Amino acid sequence: MPEEREELMRALHDEHAPALWAYCLRLTGRDAARAQDVCQETLLRAWRHPEVLSRPSASVRGWLFTVARNVVIDEWRSRRLRPEVVTDTPPEAAVDHDDVDRLLEAWVLGEAMSRLSAEHREVLRECYLLGHSVAEAADRLGVPGGTVKSRTHYALRALRLVLEELGVAK
Repeated sequence: MPEEREELMRALHDEHAPALWAYCLRLTGRDAARAQDVCQETLLRAWRHPEVLSRPSASVRGWLFTVARNVVIDEWRSRRLRPEVVTDTPPEAAVDHDDVDRLLEAWVLGEAMSRLSAEHREVLRECYLLGHSVAEAADRLGVPGGTVKSRTHYALRALRLVLEELGVAK
């Protein structure tokens, strides 16, 4: 039985892998690493559901594409369920005893901050680096508190994107 299943998986891979790969690339915006992960997860789910392997070829391909699409949607949803929180108090600094790591983190953060807009840099500097509350930052920047909160929200999103581009955050 396991040999028969392996043979079915080989046939499935030979017949559908190129089309599945192209579909996964489109789903992930041409991100080859993510597309490979989605393909592997999709084929792993096919392995776990051997009843799918006995269906007609067109039905199997449709099932594979649906699974790949659901994997990408699930990944997207899991990121959205972790919302950003803007508070009046800065987060506690992590204790790091390695000077080299601290220097590298500071360099990467400096590089990432330099890629943000001036308004985003200002609000992050006031709220996170200097530790000012929203009200204090609003007074220092000469803008309403709500503007500080929204700028902080968008600045953190932009900073996350820059850090992802730099390969630091995911």
